Amino acid sequence: MWKIQLFKLNFDEREKNAASDVVEGGWLAMGERILDFESSFSNFLGNKVQCVATSSGTASLHMSLLALDIGSEDEVIIPALTFVADANVVRMVGARPVLADCESLANWNVSANSIEKCITPQTKAVIVVHYAGYPCDMPAIVALCKKHGIYLIEDAAHAPGASIEGKRCGTWGDIGCFSFFSNKNLSVGEGGMVSTQNEDLYQRLRYLRSHGMTSLTLDRHKGRAVSYDIAEIGLNYRMDEIRAALGLVQLDKLPSGNALRENLTARYRANLKGSSVTIPFDAMSHDSISAYHILPVLLPKEVDRLKIIESLKNNGIQSSIHYPPFWGFTAYKDCFDPSDTPIAADICDQELTLPLFPTLTIDEVDSVTTALQEALT
Repeated sequence: MWKIQLFKLNFDEREKNAASDVVEGGWLAMGERILDFESSFSNFLGNKVQCVATSSGTASLHMSLLALDIGSEDEVIIPALTFVADANVVRMVGARPVLADCESLANWNVSANSIEKCITPQTKAVIVVHYAGYPCDMPAIVALCKKHGIYLIEDAAHAPGASIEGKRCGTWGDIGCFSFFSNKNLSVGEGGMVSTQNEDLYQRLRYLRSHGMTSLTLDRHKGRAVSYDIAEIGLNYRMDEIRAALGLVQLDKLPSGNALRENLTARYRANLKGSSVTIPFDAMSHDSISAYHILPVLLPKEVDRLKIIESLKNNGIQSSIHYPPFWGFTAYKDCFDPSDTPIAADICDQELTLPLFPTLTIDEVDSVTTALQEALT
């Protein structure tokens, strides 16, 4: 159907062989490859973080809130422009999500200033999202959270490999959360990771990931344990060996994949410069490197976005929206007022996501931008 898809997997024989090796080895549940993936991802992030592999990015977020004892009567500040998982996990632990606005139409991330406006005596934590792979101003946000004594969670689902002042996203907060969903820079299908420099949080996250068990099935299989204790109440948010094997290959490809995304993004910016369409994050105010996860553009206010999407579709080009607003969802329709976050409200109404993935070609970028320009005339 699509001549140019929104996203394509950056897979080859290496992923196929990695998955096949797991099947041939006969051990599918959490095992040695999980340990290798966690160790490799920890080394990739640096800053002496420890990582716990999980079944999804949402599981990582949920575990983070549980590990920080966030519950009823607590408030958690989240971006108004983000995927619904950030609000869902806050609601699932009984807390209340509070929306912080984007910094501006040029910088769609939350800022220390937009967060501070939302802080109340009930604020227990902040979840920041490095939207599209562009890092938030973490030095200022870290200082703000320390000033008010509130926890900081990084939703780095868009930002594996992104950094600020040489420090990787996912290592600035109390806990970092990553997603390895199929359309992410590091793709395993479903999967995630949590990262922390706090030894107590690390141990608690390990317990939460696997029923609170003090030993795993692999330990008993290897004869390292006979039984187990339940140290605390936990869940089953484990990753399996096939996804860990895929993750190890994908992690090795991540730096080159992000570099290709950067080149393609530069072409998009050059092609659309001077047009009625704008691309955010053109000039970041702090020393940062993006992961270039998606290619979001802001359409003119007078344009019917659905007609643009349909026109692109007629040209065989897939597009998407990142993200529909919370107040448009049935489950959240009475929870938020768009007038409280006017910048995010405008972005949600006008945003369009164009194709971006490592194997996209320059010619295909040119085709996308030509079709977009024609649709706008």
